[in-house]
Amino acid sequence: MDVSWLGHSCFRLKGRAVTVVTDPYPPSVGPRLRLEADVVTVSHGHECHSWTEAAKDAFVVDTPGEYEVSGCVIRGLPSFHDDQGGALRGRNTVFVIELDEVRVCHLGDLGHRLDDDVVDWLGKVDVLLVPAGGTSALDGAGAAEVARSIEPRFVVPMHYATPSIRKPLAPVDRFLKEMGVTEVASQPRLSVQASAGEVEPKVVLLEPRT
Repeated sequence: MDVSWLGHSCFRLKGRAVTVVTDPYPPSVGPRLRLEADVVTVSHGHECHSWTEAAKDAFVVDTPGEYEVSGCVIRGLPSFHDDQGGALRGRNTVFVIELDEVRVCHLGDLGHRLDDDVVDWLGKVDVLLVPAGGTSALDGAGAAEVARSIEPRFVVPMHYATPSIRKPLAPVDRFLKEMGVTEVASQPRLSVQASAGEVEPKVVLLEPRT
């Protein structure tokens, strides 16, 4: 399964038979997205995360629950967009997407740390997609704390400042420092295969692609 970052919180997860896109954004935020996808997940209703017009024929998952599309299993867990129970910014959905025996967790615009019972619910995570730019979601320090609690095989930051996305977000530097990463080169995509072994979490920077 290949993971490509399309900028902001939008990723393409391409499996053998199913393609999933997460949190597509509108042209006002960055490059115009024209996507072919079987499934689109939407973490919350803000237009920067819910521009489903980018993949018009896809099955849209925008609420918590359990779904299965052509062998791809998606579980959504309710969470919050802030650290005050949603009082400031409302609700958010964390998605666990199982595709080709690989488990990807997309945190959306998560705004708080995760309780132990939530971490247990997430289970074994191969790829964690975590917001790290602050403003309306976790900042670098919070993102690192959440990543350490989940202990995935790969940690991919998202929702941070990049030249192509017009949002007032912090750069990824603080997150990398908190994760103890001094040198990491960005790459165009992440290819992941199923694995039963325990490995040390690895931070991966992806280049935004459209």
